[in-house]
Amino acid sequence: MSPISTPDGSSPPARPANSPAGEPAGSTDRAAPRPRPTPEPDGTSRPGPSTREATGPHQSDATTPHPSAVHLGTADRTGSADAAERATRDLAAQFEDEKPGRVLTGPTGLLLTGVSLAVGALALWQVFRPLSQGSKYYLIIFLAGVLPLVFLAYPADLRLPARFRARRRRIDSDSTDGNNADRDSESTRTRPTATDWVLVALAAAACLYPVLPIPIGTGGGGYNAFLDRQGLLAPVDLVLGTVLLLLLLEACRRTTGWILPAVCLLFLGYGYYGGLLPQSWPVAHAGLDFSQLVDAFYNSDSGFYGTPLDVAASYIVLFTIYGAVLELSGAGRFFVELSAAAFRRSRTAAGRTAVASGFLLGTVSGSGAATTVSIGAVTWPLLRRAGYPPERAGGMLAAAGVGAILSPPTLGAAAFIIAEYLGVSYLQVLGWATVPTVLYYLGILLSVEIDARRSGVRPVVIDVGSPWRLLARFGYHFASLIAIIVFLAVGVSATRAVVFAIVLAIALSYLDRAHRLTPARLVTALVTGVRGVLAVTAVCAAAGIITATTTKTGLGPQAAALLIGGAKAATSDPTLVLVLTALLAAVALSLLGLAVPVTASFVIGWVIVGPALLDLGVTAPAAAMFVFYFAVLSEVSPPTALAAVAAAAVTGGRLVPTMWQTLRYALPAYLTPIAFVITPAGLGLLGIGGVQRIAFAAVVTALSVAVLAVAAGGWLPGVGPAGVPERVLGALAGVTLLWLEPVPVAVGTALAVVAAVGVLVRRGSAGRPSSEPVEEKL
Repeated sequence: MSPISTPDGSSPPARPANSPAGEPAGSTDRAAPRPRPTPEPDGTSRPGPSTREATGPHQSDATTPHPSAVHLGTADRTGSADAAERATRDLAAQFEDEKPGRVLTGPTGLLLTGVSLAVGALALWQVFRPLSQGSKYYLIIFLAGVLPLVFLAYPADLRLPARFRARRRRIDSDSTDGNNADRDSESTRTRPTATDWVLVALAAAACLYPVLPIPIGTGGGGYNAFLDRQGLLAPVDLVLGTVLLLLLLEACRRTTGWILPAVCLLFLGYGYYGGLLPQSWPVAHAGLDFSQLVDAFYNSDSGFYGTPLDVAASYIVLFTIYGAVLELSGAGRFFVELSAAAFRRSRTAAGRTAVASGFLLGTVSGSGAATTVSIGAVTWPLLRRAGYPPERAGGMLAAAGVGAILSPPTLGAAAFIIAEYLGVSYLQVLGWATVPTVLYYLGILLSVEIDARRSGVRPVVIDVGSPWRLLARFGYHFASLIAIIVFLAVGVSATRAVVFAIVLAIALSYLDRAHRLTPARLVTALVTGVRGVLAVTAVCAAAGIITATTTKTGLGPQAAALLIGGAKAATSDPTLVLVLTALLAAVALSLLGLAVPVTASFVIGWVIVGPALLDLGVTAPAAAMFVFYFAVLSEVSPPTALAAVAAAAVTGGRLVPTMWQTLRYALPAYLTPIAFVITPAGLGLLGIGGVQRIAFAAVVTALSVAVLAVAAGGWLPGVGPAGVPERVLGALAGVTLLWLEPVPVAVGTALAVVAAVGVLVRRGSAGRPSSEPVEEKL
């Protein structure tokens, strides 16, 4: 997203280059830091454009800025705005993945650019002229191009124990060349080390070995010879397969941290030692030796080169390139300005702008944390001036940003895996996601409105001109998004649809001189897109360890039997067994998502939890979307909510309160997926069934979301504050309404009415609530 000039001309607070990825700028125990001035290209700084706050809900003319309005004009598209744009991109890049990468320059940067261009060109070529050797051959080449780049782009970031670090500091301070030692230490963080280059060479060799037509002992000999040895690997096959296994674990550690490699090792250990478990245990199996495991990982269709990597190489890389093209063409800036223009005279303009920006940017972004940073860079100054505390504003930004992974037409990577696992078109997955996405943002918007009235949020007039003028001038940015849907609807494959959308976006970029995609900027877009898929590729390839182990050992059905058995131990009623299984699955997926990225969380959840839901009669679409939503919600679940960490980095708020505020805003999203699976009517939320079922499910669930928002926020819009009894009744009503059957819906509606009457009685007995805010001048 391209930031526009903020009310105070400041750029978002950035973390130090050497700070951990999960640590927000500044201390999490201090108030928001003083905003920094916009950085200039030469390293100096200057204040941004002069802006002033609103003095009430003025009805200023759309074409003439009010003298006290906050200015977010579209004319300022150069100068300091470009510098702020770069600052925002840098901060967003730190949260694009779990851990930040290097900024490479010089010959290494040129190498990264060259290989990225080759990988991007190959991905585009594969769409129209697939390699004759088949898709697995393409995946081998793709991984050979991407995996070495991971070791160039991401530092090892291994830290010595504290006593050794202290000893090293003493040695450096006693050294006469201490300054040089500091420079050497800094260079290891910004430049690849000798060890990195060794890993690059090993990665290239291990990935390319299956296709090299060179005999090596009893191995080698080319692609067909490698496939012929499936089930009976040669020693060199075993060695290089093991090398690739270790390299993928290290690549995941560098990009996502220690947890995912630990999970993969746990599955690897289960595959190897599972035969030693008592055979009476449900999870015991016959046992696999190491060569069988390596064969399953390296030379089968369910291992490294399985469906997750196929999705990354065929879909995700194209959509990241498309996102980069839209970013550089100015679409992100337009979406935020349009959101601000739509609500510029509303009392809750700042909050609505943040939510709408998250939704619009989510159509082109698959990263919740990066979207959070992008919308926060622009809307946090507005939220601050409106009176939002940093933690509450951060929670709003994080919840809106995570919607990027839920918003069509560019859902998160796991959505493409759903399409491949279920053998359906990506358009169907988009259809399943549409109603839940609307309900998700409905819940956030209602929470924004409630907070505005409960907390005394002050109105801020945002001067961005008429939304119709913005649409007339820059509305062409929607064309490529609409084109994707149209192409999918007429039967064009998702890969070709996104390529056509890329071409259309490039052509339309020439309508804006400041953002036209010249050849040099196209190279930047292609490299940015490929770099954006590095971490996802490492995760998807490593996910093959999990899927292959589960397939070889039969762990999926065994885990499903354990899950269902736990529910049956509490009750024998089939309906309650399904409900308890869904609740246990939701808890398990939530805990799993705290440890691993969304894509890996979905893959693990699908092979473990999916079979349990399917065995109880849940349809495949409902089970897949259930797992998908709880995998996505890991980004807002304490204590490792990455989107909340990103929001705290922007607002300077305390981290833990920001996480709890995020959880409050996203609360309906935790409950709505349960409605997918516990009743047949829940399929209406996925757009499955007749019009009557879809309308019934959507309306009742919308009422549930509204009641839950009132219960969480403690305020009934248009009436006044809700007391504890009314909030408890509202929470019960909201949960009951999610059981989409006539009797529960009637009970839930009655409870909601009683809660609303209670609020009315409370207001009538107390008169006008003293806590109701009075508009203030800023």
